Amino acid sequence: MKKIICSLVFTSIAFMTYGQVSISGSVTDENNNPLLGVDIYIETLHTGTTTDIEGNYILNKIPHGTFTVTYSYIGFKTIQKELELHQNQTDVNIVLVESIFNMDEVIVSTPFNRLQSENVMKIEVLKAKQIKQNGSVNLIEGITSIAGVSQISTGVSIGKPVIRGLSGNRVLVYSQGVRLENQQFGGEHGLGVAQAGVESVEVIKGPASLLYGSDALGGVIYITPEKFAHKNEFVANLGETMYSNTQGMQTTFGMKQSGEQWKYLLRGAYNSHIDYKTPDGNRVTNSRFNELNFNAGIAFVDDNVSSELRYNYNQNNIGITEEIHEQTKSRSLELPYQKVNNHIIGWHNHIFFDNSKLDIDLGYIYDDRNEFEDEHGHEEDEHEEDEHEEDEHELMEPALRMKLKTFSYNAKYHAPKFGNTSIILGAQGMHQTNANYGEEILIPNATINDFGVYSTATIDFENSSLLIGMRYDNRNLESEEHELEHDHNEHEEDEEHHIEALNKTFNSFNGSIGYKFNIIESITTRINLATGYRAPNLAELTSNGVHHGVNRFEIGNPNLENEQNFQADLAFEYTSKHFEFFINGFYNQISNYIYLAPTGEEEDGAPVFEYTQDDSKLYGGEFGLHLHPHPLHWLHIESGFEMVIGKQDNGDYLTLIPANKWTNTFRAEFDIKDWWNNGYASIITQSYLEQNNVSGFETATGANTLVNFALGGSFDLANLKFDVQASLNNAFNQEYISHLSRFKNDGIPNIGTNFVLGFSFNI
Repeated sequence: MKKIICSLVFTSIAFMTYGQVSISGSVTDENNNPLLGVDIYIETLHTGTTTDIEGNYILNKIPHGTFTVTYSYIGFKTIQKELELHQNQTDVNIVLVESIFNMDEVIVSTPFNRLQSENVMKIEVLKAKQIKQNGSVNLIEGITSIAGVSQISTGVSIGKPVIRGLSGNRVLVYSQGVRLENQQFGGEHGLGVAQAGVESVEVIKGPASLLYGSDALGGVIYITPEKFAHKNEFVANLGETMYSNTQGMQTTFGMKQSGEQWKYLLRGAYNSHIDYKTPDGNRVTNSRFNELNFNAGIAFVDDNVSSELRYNYNQNNIGITEEIHEQTKSRSLELPYQKVNNHIIGWHNHIFFDNSKLDIDLGYIYDDRNEFEDEHGHEEDEHEEDEHEEDEHELMEPALRMKLKTFSYNAKYHAPKFGNTSIILGAQGMHQTNANYGEEILIPNATINDFGVYSTATIDFENSSLLIGMRYDNRNLESEEHELEHDHNEHEEDEEHHIEALNKTFNSFNGSIGYKFNIIESITTRINLATGYRAPNLAELTSNGVHHGVNRFEIGNPNLENEQNFQADLAFEYTSKHFEFFINGFYNQISNYIYLAPTGEEEDGAPVFEYTQDDSKLYGGEFGLHLHPHPLHWLHIESGFEMVIGKQDNGDYLTLIPANKWTNTFRAEFDIKDWWNNGYASIITQSYLEQNNVSGFETATGANTLVNFALGGSFDLANLKFDVQASLNNAFNQEYISHLSRFKNDGIPNIGTNFVLGFSFNI
């Protein structure tokens, strides 16, 4: 398959036609006033520019072909123009219309890259700047402000995304344009992606198996990397964020430059936190962590080809909390802890023909996960220094070490547009190997191969759009047999477990249909019906060991079958000049839902849980409103409610279903003369209702309300320009335990008041 893809790339380049054009014009408002600083961007070429003081712009050396150009400006409605570029010079003059509400976003995660308002599927977008304003410690915590998105947390160091009650392998994450594979089956396994170097995050709620294959059953988190600089521009910036509760420090430095054809960017970041403090004043022992992150990218555009190569390295050192005991402000990790090295390489190519386009994406991920435990190290004198302890840890061998290597590919052919119909044909796959190097083995050495083919089409009418598609997928999984010895107490003999080798194949056909229409200009309705599937992962089939982060002994089931689902989604939106309202409802039927159930036994000092499956369903929705009252143009009032219920067909509730949540935001936006621009001040209340719909081995969670404050903007003082974000989270030090906290069973509260101060400026 690698040879075929490489042949496609070089053959396509060999048959390209050569030639370049320029796009120029002006951008004005409805009163014919020129607009300065309008962002003009071509996503597939990773190139763009901004308008000058007279509203003029020019983009040189654009290949022949058909491209979508996006024009965006704060306070105005974003528009897209599809241009067929075959002449040496193309003039495009744009008139932007004022818009009070948020700027319309270009959706990168879907194949047609349309604006949110034009998309048949509802995709939520959160910009990196908005995430920073939230004052979140980790990236996933930052996106929980999106309705329908939650997180399973292990303190403040680990956040795993939850979309409408589905998590783990049912939510697929993309980073650097590559499917993220990092042993995400584990409850204590973090995402391994830093906030630094992120442009935005897009969330697809519902089955996206048509676009991404197996494991996109519940939805997709698509993390868009930082954009390259505009043509002939050099940018360098420095940022610092400080967290009071964890005495955390996050430092980031980046630089990027773009010429006519070549572009590059570099960004490094370091993040360090001590044990977080609960509202009662105690610090949660060994909840400390530190993170090193590095991003690099290079892009090249010439004639009819655009190529982009990105690399991300993330090292995460995370303490594993067992209980609250010694109170310390040390940053050195105690045993047990994890050390995870994650390398992501993504190579993305666009080859343009006269009326069509071929995209070829290649990805490689190397995930090296190490877990260190007490019994595998030397006992230390309790009075030894932290530095000495850290040196001893470095000399230790990990109790568990897994190396996961994943190669992925995706080829999409955008066929010539036929009337009002656009069609994409694609092939996608993955080759993955897991290897063990530690004394403990949770899952065996194994090889996984995925292959899928798909087609999707969109048909545009005057006031509506239809999206249809179908897909076939095949997964083959082979694992080695192995024997494990598990300890019992001193009065019992150790027991040996024999795990048989597996050679299993899973496959599935899936389809989707969606329809977006406008009853009148201000009312948009979206109806989407889709099927999806998820093959059992290696852990569910073969697990046989203790997961220390969640304190349970897990046993796999080699007889598990595909999860198969059908989801119906209805979205309704109303927008006027000063008022927005939306309501989204969904019903998700899942056959053969896989879950862990307690056996009532104990092994290695931990309760035993075994994987099983049953038909299940999830249903619920989100609704909200956004009021921008006249004549108070500086004020925004938002309110939203989200709920989900998950049940097995036998009537039992599913585990890890988030509590219903009601969020209210009061936000002021302002400018003060020439020194405080894009200013904002907000008060956010997050009210979590009681969660009594729990499984037989879960505990219920009480209601609580958190209050957060935020203030910031862009400043220009003595010719020094910089951005500042300040937030006070859990301002009244409310003691609470999230229903999705891994510390809930130990009675350990979530983080107390946390003051976060961040600033950044160009050098």
